[in-house]
Order: sequence, then C-alpha cells, then structure tokens
Amino acid sequence: MLPMSDMTLAEALALNNAHATELSWQDENSFADLVRHAFHARWTTGHTAFLIAFDERADYASENFLWFQKRFERFVYVDRVVVSPAHRGKGLARMLYADLFEAVRAAGQTRVVCEVNSEPPNPASDAFHAALGFVEMGQAVLAGKGKVVRYLACDA
Repeated sequence: MLPMSDMTLAEALALNNAHATELSWQDENSFADLVRHAFHARWTTGHTAFLIAFDERADYASENFLWFQKRFERFVYVDRVVVSPAHRGKGLARMLYADLFEAVRAAGQTRVVCEVNSEPPNPASDAFHAALGFVEMGQAVLAGKGKVVRYLACDA
C-alpha cells in the first residue's frame, strides 16, 4: 500500500467524487484536510483504490464519526474506501482493510468501525463488511442527505 501524498490528491479526489453517492462529494480543500488529519490514508499500487480512516482523537465533524465517538472510548473509523469500477473484484478493498488492520493493531487499537448506506442500498459493501466480521451496532437517518446508514464494528 502507498501513502497518499499531495501529488496524488487530485487523482484520489476524482475517484472519490465519482462515487459521491456512496461517499460524499468533496472539494480540493476538504479532501486535503481529510487526508492530512487521517490516522490512515493509503492507495493501492496503481492508484486504483484508496481508504481513509480516523482514530477517535480526530477533529472531525462527520455525523457518522461523532456517533461512534459518543459510544466508544477508542476506535478507528473507516471514513471512506473506494475501488475504481474497472478494478473491482480483484481483492483491492480486502488488501486495504488488511493494511488498515495491521496499522490499527500496531497502534494498540482494538476496534474498527464504519457505516454502510442502507438507503440508498449498498449490498456489495454489506456483503464485504459481513465477510470481514463487521456486525451492526445501530442505525441512523442522515437528515437532509437522503440516506439511512447502518453502523458497523469489528474487532481488530
């Protein structure tokens, strides 16, 4: 896995915004802030997939992140993971998560959390996270965003 750098931010931003329905649309500054404050921000070789995660100490106002922050003393929150359509089904997301779990354990963390849209549905993400051992911890309606999410957690 490769760290994100200033030189690859535009590429990552384009991939992010191509999947804004599942993630959230970002401008250059907000995306750079995400990467700058991340616990873990990594690309796959070839820049075909990336993952950005925060630990519980992050100064991050995401409604989903704050849901976990209210409930857990320590955690690593997967904010976004995306694989370009041409490279799906090749195990890239699984590799990104394996890399994250290694970093989580090295930092003495024990829990990885995330959310997955249930409205609009994201069955591929549901199946992927279930296969990794994530279990539902709760749900929320994201006011004004037209989304319902399921909150998931997994032991590292």
